[in-house]
Amino acid sequence: MKLLFKDFKKGKIKAKIDSLDDLWYLSTIIEEGDLISGQTTRKIVFGDKQQKTKSEKKSVFLKIKVKKLEFHKYSNVLRVSGDIIEGPEFISIGSAHSFELKEGTIFNLFKENWLKFQKDKILESSKDISKKILICVMDRENAYFALSKKYGYEFLGKFKGDVEKKEEGTKSKGNFYPDIIKDLQKYTEKYHIEHIILASPAFFKEDLFKLIKGKKIKNKVVLATCSNVGKNGINEVLKRQEIQQILLQDKVSNEIKIVENLLQEISKDNLATYGIKGVEKALDAGAIKTLLITDSYIHKKREQEKFKEIDMIMRTVEQIKGKINLISKDHEGGKKLDGLGGIAALLRYKINY
Repeated sequence: MKLLFKDFKKGKIKAKIDSLDDLWYLSTIIEEGDLISGQTTRKIVFGDKQQKTKSEKKSVFLKIKVKKLEFHKYSNVLRVSGDIIEGPEFISIGSAHSFELKEGTIFNLFKENWLKFQKDKILESSKDISKKILICVMDRENAYFALSKKYGYEFLGKFKGDVEKKEEGTKSKGNFYPDIIKDLQKYTEKYHIEHIILASPAFFKEDLFKLIKGKKIKNKVVLATCSNVGKNGINEVLKRQEIQQILLQDKVSNEIKIVENLLQEISKDNLATYGIKGVEKALDAGAIKTLLITDSYIHKKREQEKFKEIDMIMRTVEQIKGKINLISKDHEGGKKLDGLGGIAALLRYKINY
């Protein structure tokens, strides 16, 4: 998510949605009573009962008070519905409208009170978290290197190799492949690279991969296919699923570790509790250090119109300086937490039940 403006004291942010992951963050942050504004499409009806009416879809700037959220994950849309409170004079104030938030949407969000975990999630989603991904696109005689950025890339360098061409194919001559490996090592050390995307047309990437010795570099490599080399090839790789999968794996890995820590504490009958009753009791004792809650649990409570009690729990956890971790249901850790009721807590000290 690209954060265009923020003033948490005044309760406002302005942002541009970049990915499905941004929608997941927003689906757990936007609440009933919040205000959303932005450019949207609205069907306008012209005429009255005595005249022939006609309708036309127009782009208008509206502000609504949120009543309901629907996260259509597989169509990559977060639908936010509510009543219009501001708009052009030909729009009826108080009538219903839905914003469809999707990739590329620019919107304003107003909240009366931003919780710390909500601010943290917004700031986390806007961080340049892809700085530690090195991209190398190559073919039989060219290699280009770039550092992935949140909104593009930083070009690091290129060089041309020397190849021997035969009817049955091509192979590297001289130091072309070894030089690529040297640059992979150099950039990995310089930028503390965690992942390397090695991309090429045809089989060149596989040939190079076989020559990489040692796990330090080899374990970081993810192979990808591109139809071009050069800067066009880098842009092509940035749009590929491999980049998003790497970033998702990092987030998932962290969430799984938190849940595994919880399960270890539960197995020792020590500093953990789970289920809504256990969490409420620990909260009354001021014992919650970290609250874990799945996105599916939040969505379920919203559908049941029981989200206010969960919202109150999260606000109280923050008041006692506890931390809140939202866990996705789409991986092993989230499924295990859902199996415990969707809500749990790591404790500062053991309490008596």
